[in-house]
Amino acid sequence: MQLKQLLKLIFINISQNKMRTFLTTLGVIVGTATIFLVVAIGKGGEAQVREQYAKLNVGTIIVMPASRGRVADPLTKKDAQLFMESEHIARAFPVLRGSGSIKYDNYSTNGSYLAIQPDFQASNNLTVEQGRALAEEDENKRNKCAVVGAELANTLTDGNPAAIVGQSISINNRKFEVVGIYRRVGDANTGMSYDDAVFVPYSAGERFLLGARANPTINVQATGIETVQSAIEDITAILNETHRAGGADQFRILDAGSRLAAAQESAKSMSMLLLAVAAVVLVVSGIGIMNVMFVTVKERTREIGTLKAIGAKRREILHQFLIEAVMISLVGGVIGVIAGFLALPILAYCQLPALPSPGGVLLGLAFSVITGVFFGFYPAWQAAELSPLEALRYE
Repeated sequence: MQLKQLLKLIFINISQNKMRTFLTTLGVIVGTATIFLVVAIGKGGEAQVREQYAKLNVGTIIVMPASRGRVADPLTKKDAQLFMESEHIARAFPVLRGSGSIKYDNYSTNGSYLAIQPDFQASNNLTVEQGRALAEEDENKRNKCAVVGAELANTLTDGNPAAIVGQSISINNRKFEVVGIYRRVGDANTGMSYDDAVFVPYSAGERFLLGARANPTINVQATGIETVQSAIEDITAILNETHRAGGADQFRILDAGSRLAAAQESAKSMSMLLLAVAAVVLVVSGIGIMNVMFVTVKERTREIGTLKAIGAKRREILHQFLIEAVMISLVGGVIGVIAGFLALPILAYCQLPALPSPGGVLLGLAFSVITGVFFGFYPAWQAAELSPLEALRYE
């Protein structure tokens, strides 16, 4: 049997059973679309994790109190100076965090503030969009100045953030002059959004806002990602030496690199779980293909007998039914990929990050073809093994 005749028989059979073919293909469409979207969601999740952590150097180490209450022997600026003595640490600076009433003009809101040293800005990718950043002079002179996060500036001015630069705001009833507005940075992954916060010089925050309640954390920059663990060991040793009341146990030491790796691993695990669900969908659709192919073999038993009687070989019968199963699966796979692309705007509307990729397309199509081959082989083999005499006698 020539290839042209073989393909003609396949198309005739498919066209004569449109509804059955459609129902068979539907499972493959759903499975392939699911695999495509799962891969896209996984890629989108990983990209979102990278974006969120891009502003926090993977060599960053954060030393903070283990509990929210004031510890017996809190961190100080001197601790940051001692950390700098380690050969594995490039920079270290204290940060004070607080919250309270923030007022501008006739508007008042409850917000967060951070008292920082100037180096904190470069370390956390804080750049000004308007005005200027906090400078060493502000720190040395305890200037009561502030730089406002993009979202907070927008909120305080009802959508006109430029108006706040050069004006005074009140933080817990203390006046600070706004000297700049930071560009939007998104989630800082430190339990506080930098976009919704106001930043003041460390010395001014310590003196005018927190006073005796000052309970700082310390941001540390390791010399490189490979020295993070050594830096943590040095920090632990220094804390045990200088904070005898509770040692390092009263503090939490977090490194951004491990948090990034954990977040990425979590995103990958979720992708693998969803991919397994998609594979189950394809297996179910494959079983459907196999059942339909069994029915097809039964319905076309006399046709198979006739083909064998006129000289068709077992291999040709096997190829005919197997190619038919693969074509149904491949068409379903292509439609499934198209359906996946059409579903991307829906995911975007639901604020679910999805990033389509060639790998997702290829994986979806590969699974659909494998499904057709795997589940179509046995019915095709049964058809090829039918005896011509028994096939012709079949009613």
